[in-house]
Amino acid sequence: MAEPTFSLCVYCGSRSGENPLFVQAAQAVGHWIGQSGGQLVYGGGRNGLMGTVADATQAAGGRVVGIIPQALEDTEHARHACDELHIVQTMHERKAMMAERSDAFIALPGGIGTFEEIFEVWTWRQLGYHDKPLGLLNVAGYYDGLLAFLQTSVANDFMGQWQMGLLEIGTDAPALLRALVQGAGTPVVQAPLRTVI
Repeated sequence: MAEPTFSLCVYCGSRSGENPLFVQAAQAVGHWIGQSGGQLVYGGGRNGLMGTVADATQAAGGRVVGIIPQALEDTEHARHACDELHIVQTMHERKAMMAERSDAFIALPGGIGTFEEIFEVWTWRQLGYHDKPLGLLNVAGYYDGLLAFLQTSVANDFMGQWQMGLLEIGTDAPALLRALVQGAGTPVVQAPLRTVI
């Protein structure tokens, strides 16, 4: 296996959700990472969208780095088929290692863990702790309500529009992934056919 040209951190649900488009999106993201010469960095589980994106990445020839806390190794069903599986002691260690090992970040549909993870790296970006690109893949309108609320925050002067501008938002998985990876200054070896979600 060739050395990966970029590492992309994917935040997503440990459940699959009700809409089959969520699973299709996770498959598309993993396929794109693998086909484009990349490496997936993620939370190390084998269930839900997490397992789907990891399986798709490896099936397409990409490397998978999983990072999971000891306390969640059983409940989230650690994916021992990862190329690297790091079992750490705390969530803080998990998130710090995921951030360190990644060139860019993307959130797919998920629950409060996914929200917290993308908001944290977004906060770090606006504070200048890193300058890595981050994005939100809005599959089947999943994040429409959240995005509307964020504009309410802007309208009430708790956020600036420049902060919204730090988060790339898209519905086309390959286009958003390419923008994030290129924004990180890392090469894309080969992109698969365009897939619209």
